[in-house]
Amino acid sequence: MSQPVVSKKILIPFVLITSLFALWGFANAVTDPMVQAFKKVLELSNSEAAWVQMAFYGGYFCMALPAALFVRKYSYKVGVLIGLALYAGGALLFYPAAITEQFWFFCLGLYILTFGLAFLETTANPYILSMGDKSTATQRLNLAQAFNPLGLILGLLVAQQFVLKRLQSDDITNFASLSEAKKALIRTADLLVIRNPYVVLGLVVMFVFVLILVVKMPQARDEGGVPSLKETFKKLFANRSYTGGVVAQILYVGAQIMCWTYIYQYAEAIGISSENAANYQFIAFIVFLVGRALGTYLLRFINAGRLLLLFALFAALCSLITIFVEGHLGLYALVGVSFFMSIMFPTIYGIALDNLNEEDSKIGAAGLVMAIVGGALMPKLQGMIIDLGGPGVNDTQLAGVSEVNFSFILPLLCFVFIALYGRSVFKQST
Repeated sequence: MSQPVVSKKILIPFVLITSLFALWGFANAVTDPMVQAFKKVLELSNSEAAWVQMAFYGGYFCMALPAALFVRKYSYKVGVLIGLALYAGGALLFYPAAITEQFWFFCLGLYILTFGLAFLETTANPYILSMGDKSTATQRLNLAQAFNPLGLILGLLVAQQFVLKRLQSDDITNFASLSEAKKALIRTADLLVIRNPYVVLGLVVMFVFVLILVVKMPQARDEGGVPSLKETFKKLFANRSYTGGVVAQILYVGAQIMCWTYIYQYAEAIGISSENAANYQFIAFIVFLVGRALGTYLLRFINAGRLLLLFALFAALCSLITIFVEGHLGLYALVGVSFFMSIMFPTIYGIALDNLNEEDSKIGAAGLVMAIVGGALMPKLQGMIIDLGGPGVNDTQLAGVSEVNFSFILPLLCFVFIALYGRSVFKQST
C-alpha cells in the first residue's frame, strides 16, 4: 500500500507551515520589480539597482547557518517566530527609509527582512520533508512549494497595481532632464509609493506571528540524538548528491531571479513599459504555478532526477530562444522558462537531503538556503553585462544580439549544469 503524501494526523501543522511558503513568495515577487523602480526613481545604473537583489538574497546567505544552528538547539516553532519577527522588522524599516530617501536604508530593510526569510526557509523546508514517509518527501515538499507561486502572484499584483502604476518617474520619458527641484518632488512621492506595500506587509506578518504563537506545533526529533557539528559537516561534504545539490541550487536561484528581474529590462528593449512588463511576469508566475502542480503529479511516476533533467533541458532551450530571437517571441520564450523552472527548487532540495537523518538535515538545509545567495550574485553580474554599452538596455550588440538579450547566457549556463546534475542523480538511482 502506497504511503500518503500527508497524513491526516499532521494535516493542521502541515497547512500552517505551508502558509509560510506563500508568505516568502510574496516578499520575493514584490521585490523583483523594485530593481526597475529604484533604477528610475533614484537614477541608478542597472548594476547599481541590482544592489536590491544583493541585499535581499545576501541576507539568506548570512543568516541561514545561524538559523539552522538555532533551530537545531531549540525548536521549529521558535525558529518560525524569530523568522516572522525579523521579517516584520525589516519590512517596517521601509517607513524611516522613505523619510531619509537613502537607497542604502532601503537595502538595509531588505537585508534584515531576509534574515527572517532565512529562518523561515531553514525551518519550513526540512520540517515538511520530515512530516511523513521518506519515499514521499520530495512530493510533499513540491506540494508545499506549490503555495509559493500563490504568494508570488499576489506580490506581483500588489507591485503592479500599487507601485508600478503609481510611479510618476516611470511615466516621464526623460526623467533625468527635469530640474532638480521637480525631480526631488517626484522622488519623494515615488519613494512613499514604494514604502507602502512593505509597511502593510510588516503589519500582516506581525498578525501571523501572533497566530503561530498561540498554536501548538510538534517538534520532530531524531531518535539517535544530536550528532556533533564536525560529524555532521563531514557527512554532508562526503555526500556527492548533497554537495552537487548545493551548487545546483545556487545556479537555479540565480537563474530564477535573473529571469524574473530582468524581464523588465528585456521588455524595455522592445518598447514595453514597466507597468505592462509586469503583465508578462504575472503570466510567468501563472505558468510557474501550473508547472509546479504538473511536476508534483509527474513525480509520482517519474524519477526525480530524470524529471529534473528534462525540465532543465527545456529551460535551456527557452533560454536560447530568449537570447537569439529578438522581439516579442523572445519575450514569450522568457516567460516560458518559468514553467520549466517550477519544480527545480523543491526537487533539488529533496534530492540533496535524501537519506539524511532529522538532525543532519537541519544543517544540510542551511547549506541549501545559503545557496539562495545565487540570487544576489548572478543578477549583479547580469546587470554588469547589460551596462557594458552604457546605462540603457540595448546600447551595444554582443554575438549579434542586443546586450540585454546576450545577458541571458547566464541562465542558460545554469540550466545546463542543473541538467547534468539531474542526469547524474538519475544514473545513480538506476
